[in-house]
Amino acid sequence: MNFLLAASFAGLAAIIYGAVQTVRILKLPKGTPDMVAISDAIAEGAQAYLKRQYKVVGVISIVIAAVLFFTLGKMSALTFIIGAVFSALAGFVGMNVAVRANVRTSEAAKKGLQKALTVAFDGGSVTGLLVSGMALLAVTGTYFLITGYDNGNLIPLVALGFGGSLISVFARLGGGIYTKGADVGTDMVGKVEAGIPEDDPRNPGVIADLVGDNVGDDAGMAADLFETYVVTLVAAILIGKSASLPLAIGGAAIIASIFGTFFVRLGKKKEIMLALYKGLAAASILAAIIFYFISPSLNIYFTTLIGIVVTFGMVVITEYFTSKGSAPVQNIAEASTTGHGTNIIAGLANSMKSTFAPIILISAATLGAFALAGLYGIAIAAMSMLSLTGIVVAIDAFGPITDNAGGIAEMTNQPEKVRDVTDALDAVGNTTKAVTKGYAIASAGLAALVLFASFTEAIGINFTFSLSDPKVLVGLIIGASLPYVFAAYAMEAVGHAAKSIVEEIRRQFREIKGIMKGIAKPEYGKAVDIVTKAALKEMILPAAIPVVAPILIGVVLGPSALGGLLMGTIVTGLFVGISMTTGGAA
Repeated sequence: MNFLLAASFAGLAAIIYGAVQTVRILKLPKGTPDMVAISDAIAEGAQAYLKRQYKVVGVISIVIAAVLFFTLGKMSALTFIIGAVFSALAGFVGMNVAVRANVRTSEAAKKGLQKALTVAFDGGSVTGLLVSGMALLAVTGTYFLITGYDNGNLIPLVALGFGGSLISVFARLGGGIYTKGADVGTDMVGKVEAGIPEDDPRNPGVIADLVGDNVGDDAGMAADLFETYVVTLVAAILIGKSASLPLAIGGAAIIASIFGTFFVRLGKKKEIMLALYKGLAAASILAAIIFYFISPSLNIYFTTLIGIVVTFGMVVITEYFTSKGSAPVQNIAEASTTGHGTNIIAGLANSMKSTFAPIILISAATLGAFALAGLYGIAIAAMSMLSLTGIVVAIDAFGPITDNAGGIAEMTNQPEKVRDVTDALDAVGNTTKAVTKGYAIASAGLAALVLFASFTEAIGINFTFSLSDPKVLVGLIIGASLPYVFAAYAMEAVGHAAKSIVEEIRRQFREIKGIMKGIAKPEYGKAVDIVTKAALKEMILPAAIPVVAPILIGVVLGPSALGGLLMGTIVTGLFVGISMTTGGAA
């Protein structure tokens, strides 16, 4: 049972490291009173949103836990709650540090780029290490419970993953609807109609926009990768019928991720993205070295390297399709010179082309891992990729902090040299958010293949999915349609949320005299409240799709149709996710 102790130690090390970083960040200077006031408003709005969201999800979680208690037993109900609570807690704590690191990043920008970079990345590292640490502890603790008190029944491990999945759906979706609704609505009225700059304090929606960066790209991403980490780890345990290697991989990579955070430093060329990649590279190299000593064979070791290669491959591919200096983005910029229509056409074409390289990469990784060690090899490759979640989420959470820091500097009229620093960080932050989304999609794709394999094993070794079976075919077609239906409802939800904040901003411009002259203060809180209510209301229908559809198809058409549904969703889900991520970022 030494692997349980080692994994527990690594998980605790991540949490302790996050706590130390938090204390250190909170001791840093916060800047002028007007900077603090804006930061406090962002923090208050972000906390209010998450509290409302968790109230909604809490009710649903209690109902599901009750169903699990009476169908699968008290242990499954307990582990479901553990998964949900840990996922929510990782996002909540990480986001609360991020909304306090933003103003400190703005203040650090007065002392130069390196100081501001350090504060922003350290703030993001709290979220990253909490996600991986709490995910590993959740699985380790659950495995200890079921082996010691539940006769080795592994079903509670599945329930643990389901708890994380529930929070992930709502946090990612609700946060995304809020983020883009606030962003679109605020810019439409402020920049387009009123002709004022982005992050202008006269815009009533500016705080709501800054709040959105945190609830979507910090708390949302945290819950998303917590869930993927847990379900991948659980699937690897189920397929391998042993927890030792998957837990050891997770623990080793956490230590490597902590090590990697110390390498995020600017070089002579002062390239911010390169500084962040140094941290990722250092963590990956150390993880690869440790994996060699814990792998039971060379074949298994090579599968862990495949996971690391996919991570770097997705970083390179996503940056190529989204970086402002690359050919695809330059083509979109060129198309923009002839109007909105040609801009949209070029952007859509780029989003579609961007799907091919990641799919080839994931396919090659799947074939290579399977050739080395069968289904278990694919599971270990996916676990190896997800094991780097700590450093990857740290790079992602860097984005909202720098975005907020730039907004605070803009709204408080900081000197140009400060804005130059925050603008440079913000520009890179937009790229990191795209890159880490690509990582999340690819890791989810590999994880989905692993989960499907464990699903087929659970059904029975003699069960096959044949396209000659009409139920499999029907399930496949229905499953292929679900990502499109889900995306459509999500986009409509963003439109409705944007409409609500547009109407509120217009009302304030119309009714509160003196806003445009800067002699009257907008009612920021009302805009935050309105878009919060809209986002939480609009997320219910799309959030129900991934929960209800598998149950409905499984009950009505049986396991063969359910298998087809899952495969159809995996295939089109990868394409839709990648195209939307790269297309939007570009």
